[in-house]
Amino acid sequence: MATHQDLKHRTKQHEEEINQTDHQPPQVVEATSDDDEMNRRRQKKSGMARRGLRSLSLAVALPLSLSLIDIFYFGSSSRYRTLPKPFYFPPLWALHLACLATAFFSGLSAWLVWAEGGFHRQPTALMLYLGQLVLGLGWYPIVFGAGATRVGLVICGALFGVLVGCVRMFRNMNPIAGDLVKPCLAWAVLLALVNVRLVSSH
Repeated sequence: MATHQDLKHRTKQHEEEINQTDHQPPQVVEATSDDDEMNRRRQKKSGMARRGLRSLSLAVALPLSLSLIDIFYFGSSSRYRTLPKPFYFPPLWALHLACLATAFFSGLSAWLVWAEGGFHRQPTALMLYLGQLVLGLGWYPIVFGAGATRVGLVICGALFGVLVGCVRMFRNMNPIAGDLVKPCLAWAVLLALVNVRLVSSH
């Protein structure tokens, strides 16, 4: 039969076991909480990556699509094909390819500036980008479509000036974006050379 001291000792041991259980750290809860936080961060990064990819696709696809439409409707010039040209003059398909490459570079550079918040801080940069896009798209229908080669020369000069402005403003916000516009300057010079040849052939 248990004595009073035995009962008291057992009661004390039971209280100590309860206290030890109460003071154990909630390791399982903390681990679960850390996993949830990591999952939230992973989902947030994945969402940002998807939005960035969609905006990049749009920024590149828009000028490329407009350039393809421009070439499809106004890029077939029998006069350019039959025009006596120096050996260094590009064939018509190379001219179209250079136009598409320029659209790609300009769209990519604009996206880099947009990602840096550059168009919000400097609305003039957006105006310059849209200006060079409109001028570049206008050259084909004016020169190849309407045959207004002298107006085309004015467009080439304006295009070159706007692209210089793009290089300077884009470079201040993102150096890579500024460098990507430089091939577009070469495109403007090529258009001017072609245009001069077309004017002199009249």
